[in-house]
Amino acid sequence: MNNDLRFSIKSIPFDEHYQPANSTRITTNFANLARGQQREENLRNTFRMINNRFNALAHWDNPTGDRYAVALDIISVGIHTSDEHTSALPLIELLKTSITDRSSQQQIAGIVGNNFSSYVRDYDFSVLLPEHNKHLPGFSVPDDFGELHGRLYQHFVNSDIYKAHFGKQPVICLSVSGNRTYQRTENRHPVLGAEYVQDAYSLTDAYFSKMGLSVRYFMPPGSAAPLAFYFSGDLLSDYSSLELISTISTMDSFQKIYRPEIYNANSPAGKTYRPSLNNTDFSLTRIVYDREERSRLAVEQGNFAKEHFIRPCSAFFAQNSALAG
Repeated sequence: MNNDLRFSIKSIPFDEHYQPANSTRITTNFANLARGQQREENLRNTFRMINNRFNALAHWDNPTGDRYAVALDIISVGIHTSDEHTSALPLIELLKTSITDRSSQQQIAGIVGNNFSSYVRDYDFSVLLPEHNKHLPGFSVPDDFGELHGRLYQHFVNSDIYKAHFGKQPVICLSVSGNRTYQRTENRHPVLGAEYVQDAYSLTDAYFSKMGLSVRYFMPPGSAAPLAFYFSGDLLSDYSSLELISTISTMDSFQKIYRPEIYNANSPAGKTYRPSLNNTDFSLTRIVYDREERSRLAVEQGNFAKEHFIRPCSAFFAQNSALAG
């Protein structure tokens, strides 16, 4: 590992008392939930949803449906180079799940990843991509789109500090794309549910592939739509059932809040599925989430990354053999 490039990891519990720090990306989904007058009620209702969803999926030896409780920690990753301007900017933020078995009082490790946010990703999607297409007749992406972000991510997950904190590689769970059609296959997994395949890779799929991540789509039992699981290795073999359930229960609950048109739809996805935020047959949760504000702030924070990270460190990235390609 290059001595000029190092990472730091901070962990903070995400519970009903959580308040975003000044250094936290406020477009982060969990930070959005933790602001405003209904902050504590939002968070309590969110965790209730997660725990109920977990126990519904982990139903064996669980007759009263309350055997397990999920705890979440926000993992903030800072990047440090020889350039002093980079020390204050987090590279990525993830969520780590952990599980309490109330029956045995055993603490069970979950999965790191789940929710994923990044200043550089904000820059790529909310600043660089619109600027690139501003005067073009059609839509295209720059030749090196996502290359730097992908190398930074892979450098982190292969670093000594990551291996010291986490025993397995991340699994990131996101919404399916509204620009793609998904077809249900005959493959069924007892926890992940029915597998779907897409008609073509989305821009997000391509972006995450540069992070070294593959994608598979599964609709877990009781879900309204498939979830996109981004991973390295073998998703079905590398993680236990309870680990996978911790991710499903967390991210399925989050998506019901963020994209109720898809994940809280009143009718589940069929064999051929085209997700749409224009769907009107859905139910709202009691949790307040400002989707419009999040989109606006993504542009602001993308520009912040450009001014305080991308530009000041461009020479360093070009010279660093691990990142230059």
